[in-house]
Amino acid sequence: MRLVILGGGGFRVPLVHKALVGGDLVDELVLHDVDADRLEAIRRVLVGGPRLRATTDLDEALRGADFVFSAVRVGGLAGRAADEGIARAHGVVGQETVGAGGIAYGLRTVPVARRIAERIAAVAPDAWVVNFTNPAGLITEVMAERLGERVIGICDSPVGLCNRVAKALGVTGAEFDYAGLNHLGWLQAVRVDGRDLLPGLLASDRLAGFEEGRLFGAEWLRALGMVPNEYLHYYYSTRESFGGERGAFLLRQQERFYAGEVDWETTRLERESTYMAEGRERDSVEGGGYEHVALALMNALARDERTELILNVRNGSALSAVDGDAIVEVPCAVDGRGARPRPVSQLPDHAAGLVRSVKAVDRLVAEGTRAAALKAFALHPLVDSVAVARDLLDAYARRHPELEHLR
Repeated sequence: MRLVILGGGGFRVPLVHKALVGGDLVDELVLHDVDADRLEAIRRVLVGGPRLRATTDLDEALRGADFVFSAVRVGGLAGRAADEGIARAHGVVGQETVGAGGIAYGLRTVPVARRIAERIAAVAPDAWVVNFTNPAGLITEVMAERLGERVIGICDSPVGLCNRVAKALGVTGAEFDYAGLNHLGWLQAVRVDGRDLLPGLLASDRLAGFEEGRLFGAEWLRALGMVPNEYLHYYYSTRESFGGERGAFLLRQQERFYAGEVDWETTRLERESTYMAEGRERDSVEGGGYEHVALALMNALARDERTELILNVRNGSALSAVDGDAIVEVPCAVDGRGARPRPVSQLPDHAAGLVRSVKAVDRLVAEGTRAAALKAFALHPLVDSVAVARDLLDAYARRHPELEHLR
């Protein structure tokens, strides 16, 4: 089976490769990137595993693909650093997938995602596409315009949350009632043998024992009656969310790796130890990482082995807060036919309203015109001024060549 990774020069590719080593599903791994130097730097890190090929030609990479992992970063880490810095300079949250930074990233990425989806449909129409590219919900929805249900978005945040809550409860084999959008979801119940254990956890003194309990605080979690994804911190604690610029840090760090000044493993350990660590202690137990979620999904699809995963898929009738074509992040039953949302609890009004607002912004970003982009910035819950929205749009359009048409 042939697996293609788009964005094959990306820093996290060795994690996917490591997960493949020793497995028997993939016998050829094809890396594609527009940057030949980065592609070669990553290729040198990979040892063992499936037969390896690298190319800068997209159609050549896609030809004969069974699976395509899309993990591109339009504008690179320099683009992310600029996105975050411009947002902060205008007094709004600058995180790369949330608020102004996410809108700018999406505006750059949507046209590229559409072109990639067109080439996959033309060259590898039977391939399953697993989208890693952020903002994952928006980009998966854009690619689904052409690829339909053969594109599935993934994120490791929900599984990390569920694993940490399960550990705090001391249970295994639980059923997680989680729903929302990518980086905008809530865990509403944890059921074992039909009994919801989450109320007991919220009422206990165990909340300080896992990351989200410390991040949001016991009083707020009890008021909500559910546990939010860590990215809700930017919405619930906006004033406290102006930490260091992650993109600028990663840019400096990874430039040293790609220049050959430091090895990949040392760079990885430093990266992981600082992930979302601004102002709080990070749990040492991770959720398994994108690569493990992606490979679990790929195994279920390729071997027709039923499993359950929290994924970004077409809503259908799962969530009443958005329409059936919207990409939502919910638990899914996965087998050789694809991923299908399973029933979840409907979100309370305050959460449903936030989901509707952010989904509306995503769709304005997907339109790609100046008028739509201005509305996207102005209507996002984390941007509180039309004047600031206009200034943000103009600043991003000046900074990024990909956005010159929005000036």
